[in-house]
Amino acid sequence: MKLTFIGTGYVGLVSGVCFSEIGNDVTCLDKDLAKIGRLNGGEVPIYEPGLQELIAKNKALGRLRFTGDLSSSIRSAEAIFICVGTPSLPSGEANLAFIEQAARDIALEMNGYKIIATKSTVPVGTNDKIRQIVAQLTQHPFDVVSIPEFLREGSAIADTLHPDRIIIGSDSPDAAAKLAELHRPLTERIMLTDVRSAEMIKYASNAFLATKISFINEIANICEKVGADVTDVAKGMGHDRRIGPSFLQAGIGYGGSCFPKDTNALIQIAGNVDYEFKLLKSVVEVNQGQRFNIMTKLRHSLGELGGKRIGIWGLAFKPDTDDVRESPALDIIGALLAEGAEVQAYDPVATANFRAIFGQADEVRWCEDALDAARSADALCLLTDWPAFKALALPEVQAVMRQNVLIDGRNVYTSEQVNEAELRYYSVGRPHVGGLSPSASEPVAGYER
Repeated sequence: MKLTFIGTGYVGLVSGVCFSEIGNDVTCLDKDLAKIGRLNGGEVPIYEPGLQELIAKNKALGRLRFTGDLSSSIRSAEAIFICVGTPSLPSGEANLAFIEQAARDIALEMNGYKIIATKSTVPVGTNDKIRQIVAQLTQHPFDVVSIPEFLREGSAIADTLHPDRIIIGSDSPDAAAKLAELHRPLTERIMLTDVRSAEMIKYASNAFLATKISFINEIANICEKVGADVTDVAKGMGHDRRIGPSFLQAGIGYGGSCFPKDTNALIQIAGNVDYEFKLLKSVVEVNQGQRFNIMTKLRHSLGELGGKRIGIWGLAFKPDTDDVRESPALDIIGALLAEGAEVQAYDPVATANFRAIFGQADEVRWCEDALDAARSADALCLLTDWPAFKALALPEVQAVMRQNVLIDGRNVYTSEQVNEAELRYYSVGRPHVGGLSPSASEPVAGYER
């Protein structure tokens, strides 16, 4: 099938490449000609394991191309996938300017029947708006379909080629059947529904996963107070098939481009129809507060932070990506600098992106490796669970530090690893992991609202 993907961000680029991988003729379209030039030169603008190899392979086979030529991209396509950004407005609502512009661009270049499929995450009712925009600008027949994406950065290729399910929302049986056939090589778990339900499925899915994360973090905060181990609690919960083990890893909360944006957008969607989504508001509040538990534990272990040197491991919001959008590290490093601490930070791939958006970049020492970030530090804070951090021998880390405080914001270390070194070790919801007693005072509590 001849496909065009509008937008070469995570969704558009990964989706386009993967659909070329299963044999389709794919054009990836973007108005950013500099990005198109980099892609045609073999440079991938995002960090995603395996993506560069798939791009090279399918370009060589003639199944994949990158272009800024709007007219030819629309006219040659049987189906056009809208994969542009929907960033948050100050109100929390999704900004649909790029969606609406894409709809206008498609309409003005149509030369016959097209399937217009929206993969961008959009509020309920957006595809109806797309239909109205296109209908006002063209006489050609078309169908608008909602086909939400469920990619995870860092495993986006696997998620595309081996999805849990495909959701196709359409009021056209023919268009739905064609897209179902397109996706059948990926999975037989294809669900057909109406357009508005498909739009809601995306938001509801992300909101539920965010809720699981905030829930287990609240349990972790209680575990710290009562002396229970949240990892055992989560494991025991996860054995219940009604609950499952995924997204029950306690830590410093979620970040990235999806969960923060989509939870706030769903709160606004509810508010627009006079419904207060109290549960989701609490999920967002808990998540925002959870990252500052790092600050609580630093103060507990070091006292005043002014003049203290703090090492930071991890700037990306999760491992296997260079995405720093809504990363907890942004707030944590900002808070450290505000209290007068010296910060030295390292991330395997995300440092450049972090520096580009962090307003106080000159006040941080950016390190070349993990041990450099730990060197002469009073405390070391692990914020992103990169495997490379877990693989380091903690005695070697302790040997280069000035003081011996390690705050593990992602619970990556085992008691065996911790006991190899004489560290004052803080984790999240695990009061009995090992190492030296954090201090002689009472156990540190979770954040206070």
